[in-house]
Amino acid sequence: MGDNTQAAEGSKKEAVEEEAPFPLTEVDKWVLSQTDEEFHLHDWEELKEIIANNKLETLKRKPSDLRRYMAWTQATKAQYGSMTSYILQHRLPSSWGKPPFTTTSLIPFASPSDYKILLNDWPYGLTDDITHIVVWSKTSIAVDETTGDVTDESRRVIEEFVRRTFGERVAGKGGGKIEDEMERVVWFKNWVSLQSVRALEHVHVLVKGASKEDLEFWTGEGR
Repeated sequence: MGDNTQAAEGSKKEAVEEEAPFPLTEVDKWVLSQTDEEFHLHDWEELKEIIANNKLETLKRKPSDLRRYMAWTQATKAQYGSMTSYILQHRLPSSWGKPPFTTTSLIPFASPSDYKILLNDWPYGLTDDITHIVVWSKTSIAVDETTGDVTDESRRVIEEFVRRTFGERVAGKGGGKIEDEMERVVWFKNWVSLQSVRALEHVHVLVKGASKEDLEFWTGEGR
C-alpha cells in the first residue's frame, strides 16, 4: 500500500514537471507539495534579509498562485506565442512598439518615457502589508556577464531611481526623513537565470504600507 502511494505521488510530481510551461526550481517543486495553509508568507523582515543577501531564488509564490501562474503562462504562450508579446500588447504603452526600443535616454530610468510602473500581476507570497511593483524599462540595464547580476553602476542608478520615485513619496507623506522611510522600500532585479520575461528589462520594487493613493500616483492607474 505504502509503495503504491509513493509511486502515485512520484508519477503526479513528474506529470506536473512535464506540464510546467517553464523549468521548475527545487523551491517551486517544494511549494507545489504544500497547501496554502501550510505555506509560510514572506514578511517584511524576511524579505529584507533575502534581498540584502541576494538569495532571490528563495522567493516563492503561494501554492495556489503558483499553480494558477503556471496555467496562465501556458495559456498565454499558446495564444500569444510568448510572454513578451502579451506584455507588449496588454500591459505596456503601445507607443513603445517592439524591441529593440528607441529610448529618450541611454541611462535607465532617467526619462519617464523610458519606463512604466505597474503592479505585479503575479506577486510573490507576501503578507498583506507588502505591495509588489514591477518597473519595466525600455533602456537596457547592464549586468555582469559572469554572474547575471546587475553591475555596480546599474545598482547605483536603480538605487537612485527607487529613492527619488518611491522613497521620496513615502517620506513626503509620512513627514519623516527619507533615510528612515526607505526602510519601507526595497528592490531587486532577478539574475538572468531567474527571469521569466528575459526579453523585457524590469526591476521589482516592494513597498511596505503603501496606500491606494500611493499606488495610483506611481502607476497612473485607478485615477
